[in-house]
Amino acid sequence: MELNALTAISPVDGRYRHQVQHLDEYFSEFALIKYRVLVEVEYVRFLADKKFFDLTAPQKKALQEVCDNFSVEDAKKIKDTEKITNHDVKAVEYFLKEKLAALDAEAIQEWVHFGLTSQDINNTAIPLSWKHAIEIEYLPALLNFNRQLEILATDWKEVPMLAHTHGQPASPTRLGKEIMVFVERLGNQIEQVIQVPFTAKFGGATGNFNAHAVAFPEKNWIQFGNEFVEGVLGLQRQQFTTQIEHYDNLAAHFDAMKRINNILIDLCRDIWTYISMEYFKQRTVKGEIGSSAMPHKVNPIDFENAEGNLGIANALLEHLAAKLPVSRLQRDLTDSTVLRNIGVPFAHIILAIKSIEKGLSKLVLNSGAINTDLEDNWAVVTEGIQTILRRENYPKPYEALKELTRGKNGINQETIHEFIDGLKVSPAVKKELKKITPQNYTGVNPEF
Repeated sequence: MELNALTAISPVDGRYRHQVQHLDEYFSEFALIKYRVLVEVEYVRFLADKKFFDLTAPQKKALQEVCDNFSVEDAKKIKDTEKITNHDVKAVEYFLKEKLAALDAEAIQEWVHFGLTSQDINNTAIPLSWKHAIEIEYLPALLNFNRQLEILATDWKEVPMLAHTHGQPASPTRLGKEIMVFVERLGNQIEQVIQVPFTAKFGGATGNFNAHAVAFPEKNWIQFGNEFVEGVLGLQRQQFTTQIEHYDNLAAHFDAMKRINNILIDLCRDIWTYISMEYFKQRTVKGEIGSSAMPHKVNPIDFENAEGNLGIANALLEHLAAKLPVSRLQRDLTDSTVLRNIGVPFAHIILAIKSIEKGLSKLVLNSGAINTDLEDNWAVVTEGIQTILRRENYPKPYEALKELTRGKNGINQETIHEFIDGLKVSPAVKKELKKITPQNYTGVNPEF
């Protein structure tokens, strides 16, 4: 069958294609070839800037246009050459040599890929595409999502809510604060992602500039490599490498993304549970069906979809982070195969964020259910009562309230107030104790 959204094996390129198709600018085979061409062109231009040969202004501009106007047809041409060479990077080299010939620049053709090995191109092209994807797609999506959470937290700031520890009623909290827990967690981890540098390898066949140094022994190739990778490409060059990049920092990105995904999974499960407790209703969409058998169903599908996508992403990120930093001696080929998949977990993460945002937009606060749950659980104020009694040096207040409430049903305001009335404390303390309700016993939090 012809490849399209219906026949694609991966749901990323099939069912969900319309949501993540823009990511092909970073992670497709076309994108990989385009970034390789970009690095090769920038290398030729840099060599010219360093006076290894002359490149006219029109030729420089024409080379730049090769990158700017790189098309699917160009990529197909390179792939056709690869069928002959059986080498993807060499096919890019031949493509650029043809372009130079068309520019009447045959004399400088051999400066294309001068002294380099394939991984000098791959281990700059892939980190560069990854950098762009993180900075243009991932971080903005995550920051915007976290801001959306913060707005919801502010909207629900004053909503008292029964907390649940071990699945059991616990000291009340406020809904806005519980959302802020996730805002803070995500914010902390986003900062860690930002701190991880985008590193690259550039140094010849085994990382020592062997070919460069033997051809031009008087040149400072270390400085040259640093200037090219850091000044031109905007990456950080690793100083001691084998044929390939260490991938340790790429693995650090993957690990940081896994932690963020785990936070998002935690959020999905909490919201899912609140929906099941009817703390939230969900807006319905005309024409939608929740169950093929049960007409009444309005399922929390967006949070379930997100949780599934985040799980797939984490499984892949786990392998990527564990595998890529490990290579036999100066290089084996396993990294090349694995690196081609880094866009897959990335796409699943973007899908998940979109799903959570969609799910959050459907939520309708059910204040009645939240307040009913508080009223049905007056036992949760006993923590506050026994603490005040401790302050008053009342004998064994914890034990007295345990006897009153633990494992007992039907604990309500009347039960609590009858207990307070029977205490041998001052009227002022009794009045203070009776002011405590499940709705106002919510503690304090920083302003947000």
